[in-house]
Amino acid sequence: MIQADEDFDATWPFQPHFSSAAGFRQQYVDEGVGRPILLLHGQPTWGYIWRRFIPPLAATQRVIVPDHMGFGKSATPPEREYTLRGHVENLTALIEALDLRDITLVMQDWGGPIGVGYAVRHPDRVHSLVLMNTVCGYGTAGRRDLPNPLETPWFRWIRDGLPTGRTEAVLSQLESTILSVMQIVGLQRLDRVDPTFIRAYGAAFPTPADCKGAIEFPLDLALGRIRDFVREGAAGVPALRSKPAIMIEGMQDRAIPPALALADFVGIWPDGPVIEVPGAGHYIQEDAPEIVIPAMQTFLRMLG
Repeated sequence: MIQADEDFDATWPFQPHFSSAAGFRQQYVDEGVGRPILLLHGQPTWGYIWRRFIPPLAATQRVIVPDHMGFGKSATPPEREYTLRGHVENLTALIEALDLRDITLVMQDWGGPIGVGYAVRHPDRVHSLVLMNTVCGYGTAGRRDLPNPLETPWFRWIRDGLPTGRTEAVLSQLESTILSVMQIVGLQRLDRVDPTFIRAYGAAFPTPADCKGAIEFPLDLALGRIRDFVREGAAGVPALRSKPAIMIEGMQDRAIPPALALADFVGIWPDGPVIEVPGAGHYIQEDAPEIVIPAMQTFLRMLG
């Protein structure tokens, strides 16, 4: 867990807020006023990945950026289960504690299954969705012509390293292996990486115990643990279809096949706008913020 006042050489100047609504100390950023925008990070990152997004979005709306349990400035309680179900329950508790309504969910990587897991169960609180290099899990039912997500470089690396213990060994040392792991997943713009970048992302994982959330995220999919929870939310998909949504996809993703992500989105929102970013990878917020932020702002303005 990162110390509350750490600003990483002024690259993270945002006031930390803390909630215990989900039964652990969860950190979130809360900037600006207006209709709430909830920015959800993925693996093995934290709210820091949204640092360039917060000021321009907060100029017109209320921007809330939580760190999931086990990431960033949030606690890593050892007794908790780090599953998709658990993360959605945590998000639900935070949203209810803050009484957020009319929410725009902005989701990347595991932020997608977490945000959509919430949205299909609480559509009355959701206004719109922005998806980036993620999947909902409901738009490709019956399709057999799409890439298998478990055959990407990232998930092959996860699965191949399970029998030997390599996967857990590397993910248990993320303070020092963070850049290598992000490259496997799909970080393209290495020219933008500097020592502060590496320190900011690695600082959440000083010990193997602090890496628990980052270890469990990919295993949730690789071992099929999310299947039942996703199926339980299917009844909420019709309500999801009625929400405005946009997809912004980095086409060099090494964790989620872009063809699968795009098909999943179009399967739910056939008329939803799709923006493909050829030079960006899985961490599109780092690779192409100069494209993604204006696209988001345009989408939000169109919603009024």
